Amino acid sequence: MTVTTIDPFDFLIRKLDRLHPLNAADHLAIRTLRVRVRSAHPLESLVRHGDIVRECAFLLEGFAFRHKVAANGGRQIVSFHIPGDVLDGQHMLLSRADHNVQTITDAVIASIPVASLRKLTEERPAVAAALWKDSLIEASIFREWVLNVGRRDAKTRVAHMLCEFAARREAAGLGSPERFDLPMSQELIADATGLTAIHVNRMLRALSEEGVIERDRRDVRIADWPRMQRAAEFDPDYLHGAA
Repeated sequence: MTVTTIDPFDFLIRKLDRLHPLNAADHLAIRTLRVRVRSAHPLESLVRHGDIVRECAFLLEGFAFRHKVAANGGRQIVSFHIPGDVLDGQHMLLSRADHNVQTITDAVIASIPVASLRKLTEERPAVAAALWKDSLIEASIFREWVLNVGRRDAKTRVAHMLCEFAARREAAGLGSPERFDLPMSQELIADATGLTAIHVNRMLRALSEEGVIERDRRDVRIADWPRMQRAAEFDPDYLHGAA
């Protein structure tokens, strides 16, 4: 993937403005930041557990995931990320990474020095409020994922993950929730839902046989969105306007 022609400042301003209203002076201050834009390959590591992180990354194009690794090598994916997401906002205050972030697909990343972003938030309260709200929404999503893995059955877990992905794509302006290309492999879905890839395949097949979704490889069509939401126990309130 070549580096995007998207203006990273416009992209960031739209993202933050959606979270908390910014004024012209806020926009101008954002445009004074030094930003580094680069492309990344599928499954490229963007953050590694134990790293000292000096830049805050934003996902401009492509998809990514955040994960932790157990002592036995088992991987638990704790979030999927779509264009517009702040990938490591916590590193504005916590310098050492306690998790890993990798791309799923080809991606384009915009990185801003942590020191510059921290100074911006000290001088521009509205920008600080937008980033703080983004962190709180991310925490809310984490809580929902804990519930999903800990208390829902296998089919509901997979359906919920699909609903969240579809709803967040729509909120980011990436298209209708009723039809989308699923960038995650069944192995990644398994590591996000605490299942095996074989079990994920069975649950996707069950949802297809029940007429809730239709699949052609990674092309997914949600045939009945209200029914899909019921099957997933999906209530978008926890996204707090992010979907």
